[in-house]
Amino acid sequence: MSEDTPTAGSRHILVAVAWPYANGSLHLGHLAGAYLPADVFARYHRINGDRVLMVSGSDAHGTPITVRADNEGVSPREIVERFHPEFLRYWDELGISFDCFTSTMTENHHEVTREMFQALRDNGYLEIRTTEQFYDPQVERFLPDRYVEGTCPNCGATDARGDQCDTCGKTLDPGDLIDPRSKLSDATPEPRATDHWFILLSKLQEPVAEWLATREGWRNHVINWAQGFVRGGLHDRAITRDLAWGVELPEDAGLDNPQDKRIYVWFDAVIGYLSASKEWAQTQGDPDAWKAWWEDPAAESYYFIGKDNIPFHAVYWPAQLLGAGDLNLPTNVPGNQYVTFKGAKASKSKGVGGSLLDELERYQPDALRYAMATNLPEYNDVDLTTDEIVRRINDELVATWGNLVNRVLAMTGKQFDGVVPEPVDPDERDLALLAEVDDRLAAAQGLLERVELRAALKEAMAGAQAANAYLNALEPWKTAKTDRARTATTLWVALQAIAGLNVAFAPYVPFGSAELDRWLGGDGDLSGRGWSRPEVAAGTQLGTPTPLFRKVELPTEVDAD
Repeated sequence: MSEDTPTAGSRHILVAVAWPYANGSLHLGHLAGAYLPADVFARYHRINGDRVLMVSGSDAHGTPITVRADNEGVSPREIVERFHPEFLRYWDELGISFDCFTSTMTENHHEVTREMFQALRDNGYLEIRTTEQFYDPQVERFLPDRYVEGTCPNCGATDARGDQCDTCGKTLDPGDLIDPRSKLSDATPEPRATDHWFILLSKLQEPVAEWLATREGWRNHVINWAQGFVRGGLHDRAITRDLAWGVELPEDAGLDNPQDKRIYVWFDAVIGYLSASKEWAQTQGDPDAWKAWWEDPAAESYYFIGKDNIPFHAVYWPAQLLGAGDLNLPTNVPGNQYVTFKGAKASKSKGVGGSLLDELERYQPDALRYAMATNLPEYNDVDLTTDEIVRRINDELVATWGNLVNRVLAMTGKQFDGVVPEPVDPDERDLALLAEVDDRLAAAQGLLERVELRAALKEAMAGAQAANAYLNALEPWKTAKTDRARTATTLWVALQAIAGLNVAFAPYVPFGSAELDRWLGGDGDLSGRGWSRPEVAAGTQLGTPTPLFRKVELPTEVDAD
């Protein structure tokens, strides 16, 4: 940590995590792209003693939901109510520790969205304009952006949507598409005039550019993309659409037929971070509790997203906040690249990548978390294979860390009845291992502060490898027959090292770390203890160990790559 980093325990850390569309099951790409990194970061700060508020929720208003609802002949609400509970199950089984995971269907979210609308309007950043929107003459309805598909004018991909091309990542308007087509029929959509509210991003371009110039420590692909996007010019953008599903407009919105218009999802979804924080505060019995994370200039906010969400979180959301005034801007937007599976980007809509429920039937939650954390796409796309997941679990988590824990506690149980022995004159070999563990912990802390999560996990595993090397060199299973004092010291040192490494591993494998903490005499909750190696006092009665992690086999239907 730098000298400027606030003292542990004095910091308020907002961990804002991308809102998944509640239109289908999530997959490993989602886990690695946003939810696991956010949880690791949040757990680190909780251990460090910081006040963490981690929020997200199901995005109920995205057009992928209405598209699925139309295809199935059901209401959008029915789609959301089908998948929102499934998301909650993921978080519970994987240990993703949200303080509030809600949805954009709540009245609270609708109210907060309208408050943001009103603040921007009062400050002169919204105006009504007549615009053209695609209309499907066959089904006689206006088409939201994602109901229009066509060829991307930037890269030539033929499956670009009216809001964005997933192939090149460029944000689009439906009118940009070449050969546009309606998703609802075989008709060619035609433009028709309609009135809508626009946010005047052109007036906010300079403030956003000035703010981006002050950002430090952002990933290059995020800051470069955001700054390049702003330099290209921010265009005023519609924030309402002709829809029947979404956040209703304020009563004085000033539009004809307001009952047929809704606030558009790109504008309201990011407001969910604020509305979820306010919802959490209500559950605490202190409606103003959210302000410590949103109004205190010393508070920090980190937005965990995939790279396709960079423009909305590094440009548009800051513009909304600047226009509304008096709310904290993002401290960092650690956007991840994509996880691919044999070259194909993980995608719900295209069926690429297995669902998280399938993966949880195959792997322990900690094992899946570990394997994904070693492959986080922080700077580059990561092509993930099943044999890589299996290798990481078996060769590293089980054979290196899990085996270290099991054999040290088992030897202590056999030689000292499970009681931590008293060390006798630790020598330089003993002190060197403890110093290395402390150094690895410090290095991991610095990396975690910079959201370098893969590298921080490597520090933990390197410490486990060092502890295994120490045991192999001193061979306590042999000295137990000839030198009891040496054996006691070796096992005492190994237990201290394990206690320190457990802190480093805890954000990544929380279930196993809690169990190990209980074996070492703790209560299983490392929160607030501080990011340092705790002492396991001589005389402590240890728990009886069982394997923390189990070895997995490569599925027979999957060929090793």
